[in-house]
Amino acid sequence: MKIQNINKPVKQAFLILLFAVFTGIKTVSAQLNPFSAMYFQNQYLNNPAMAGLDQGLNLNLAIRQQWTSIPGSPRTQFISGDYNAGKNVGLGLNVSNDQTGLVRQTRAVATYAYHVTLGGGNQRLNFGLSAGVTSQRINYNDVQGDQGDVQVERYNNQNRAYLDGDFGASYTSNNLTVQGAIPNLNHFFKRNTAILGADRSVFFTAISYKIAMESWLNGAAVEPKLVFRGVDGYKNILDAGLNFSLKNDMLHFYSMYHTSQSESFGFGANINKNVQLMLFYTTETAPLKTYTNGQFEVGIKLRFYKENNLY
Repeated sequence: MKIQNINKPVKQAFLILLFAVFTGIKTVSAQLNPFSAMYFQNQYLNNPAMAGLDQGLNLNLAIRQQWTSIPGSPRTQFISGDYNAGKNVGLGLNVSNDQTGLVRQTRAVATYAYHVTLGGGNQRLNFGLSAGVTSQRINYNDVQGDQGDVQVERYNNQNRAYLDGDFGASYTSNNLTVQGAIPNLNHFFKRNTAILGADRSVFFTAISYKIAMESWLNGAAVEPKLVFRGVDGYKNILDAGLNFSLKNDMLHFYSMYHTSQSESFGFGANINKNVQLMLFYTTETAPLKTYTNGQFEVGIKLRFYKENNLY
């Protein structure tokens, strides 16, 4: 669509409307379909209480691309690390970067988790708290046009970096996991309406049970999971699916259905005992399936540990 011949006020109004609609659709989609790795492969991503549950140091990196057929489509990256520091303490760091068109949101939080041993079967009660900052800005270098536009400066001034955090708790054992989390504590306590978007995650709850299948397939297991989560400005979402693993967790096959009318599918393979590669695909929510493809996610998990001692 050519807009060179449209007078300047009309052109600016058109661009502002287009930006608002595209950003609004993107932000809702990002929360309706979060990173698929959070369901099984990296549960610390959505619940600080899960930091440091496993021995050693776990590093996770992932990138997600949405709407590849649309210029300026959303791209999201995260890197997280969690470490079992001993004495029932887990530590973590989670950094994410989300960019759509001109808008970039960066979030970085550090996590402290405490794990209380309850009894046999590796039963533990876990609590975690994350604290850090979130920043949302338009990058002046990405603006193709008048970089001195007062609307860009006004947007950045209204969306300064702010303190944020998450709280979570969970019960874990060799088979059963029950958990809940309250993300975005800044919004939860202050109801900060200055933060862009009506897509904030309000709460997260989940229950899963891992079933060994030694009698059928040596080293196989299946873990069904139900997730119930809230998104500000949207109806609550139920996710239901399972993780099927083979050869003592060497291979993973993952599927999840979301009541937002989308589906997720994934595959994971351990290259060796320290490296796991993960691939995910999530179909778009029902209103957008006609117009664009879904979301592609690639991740890698690195695990560093010794048999008897932690690094």
